[in-house]
Amino acid sequence: MIRGKALRLLCCLAILGLAAGCGGGQAASSESWTSPGLSTELPALTSTEAVASTQELMTVPTIPETEAPSSLPTESVPETAPVPETSPSQPELSPEELLARMSPEERTAQLFLVTPEALTGVQGAVTVARETTRNAFDRIPVGGVIYMGQNLQSPEQVKALLSGMQQISLDRLGLPIFLSVDEEGGTVARISGNPAFGQQPIADMARIGDSGDTALALETGRTIGRYLRELGFNLDFAPCADVLTNPDNRVVQRRSFGSDPDRVIAMAGALAQGLQEQGVLPCYKHFPGHGGTAEDSHLGFALLHMDLESLKTSQELKPFLDAAARDIPMIMTGHITIEGGDGLPASLSPTLIGLLRGPELNYQGLLITDALSMGAITERFSPGEAAVKAIQAGNDLLLVPEHLEEAYNAVLEAVQNGTLSQERIDESVLRILTTKLELLP
Repeated sequence: MIRGKALRLLCCLAILGLAAGCGGGQAASSESWTSPGLSTELPALTSTEAVASTQELMTVPTIPETEAPSSLPTESVPETAPVPETSPSQPELSPEELLARMSPEERTAQLFLVTPEALTGVQGAVTVARETTRNAFDRIPVGGVIYMGQNLQSPEQVKALLSGMQQISLDRLGLPIFLSVDEEGGTVARISGNPAFGQQPIADMARIGDSGDTALALETGRTIGRYLRELGFNLDFAPCADVLTNPDNRVVQRRSFGSDPDRVIAMAGALAQGLQEQGVLPCYKHFPGHGGTAEDSHLGFALLHMDLESLKTSQELKPFLDAAARDIPMIMTGHITIEGGDGLPASLSPTLIGLLRGPELNYQGLLITDALSMGAITERFSPGEAAVKAIQAGNDLLLVPEHLEEAYNAVLEAVQNGTLSQERIDESVLRILTTKLELLP
């Protein structure tokens, strides 16, 4: 465990009045969504209107960015719990020193970012983090947790839930855990789309993009980051850096800043800056770009109609080139296949992730897959196969595998039989630990 930074984090949590809770629940059920047509001309937005409630925003249902398994093995638990005792301070350690102290099993567990239901194996909605969660985390100390709508009931409940989860990680490993959410605004809004949190709805990114006002995007990022940080989140899977090159695309039509790559670059960069100013990590998605596909990777195979050489000079890639130059801390690799490549979705493709890590982009931040429980993956690969291929390809974090235990054991076995090297695992874990330590005050 870590003295100094960890103690400052715990003091910060105490100041915010975050209470602890205890775990239990089921993974989020899949949500259906169909987007109404989006006109190419939208009314200009002011900074106030960007977060104002409109009939359009209130009537468009939230779509799932990730689709977690819906049949996991409820315990009924009270919503409140006493604030945990603060842990004794420990000597401050470097990422390398922390890595050296971790077992191979702990290192492998850090590669996974899952729902609280997948972690605990409990049915129903997990709304607290206590002994059930602690016991599950002791067994598989995952790198992060993503919270869906069913986990988020009220500000007080979420503060207790996240405080409890953070304390469990600090007690077990001496480092923070990624506490994440899909909070883009518009149609993907777990917090601002829930009236229980009293937040004014955030406008679609399509409308903010059409405003042409980067100051508006910056203030939107600050607004989202502010309320997420107050609740205890430290990672937001936003913004969408997809360029809408296919006007018939329904996956990111309302979520993209538009069809002009330069505008997407400016808007995504401003929104990411706003999140970071509030202490929340942004994550660009969905590399190499979901705006040019006709298919929905939530449901199955999604194809980008260009080969690798065409992709390198495409509009789709420009925002991700910019992300590398800006040192954006995390990029999500999408389940998008290109023509004439290795036949694999980008999330599992050494060719496409090699483009990110290679001299063209030279991206050195964290790479996380899109949810491995989505149709584009599950229709072709088992949970274990997908997890191993994703690490082989160069990802650092595996988001929501279809079955955590199976995927975790498959990675352990792959190291044991030489399919994956311990050095390859450690490369990703070192990136994860370095980023986590930077989260500490």
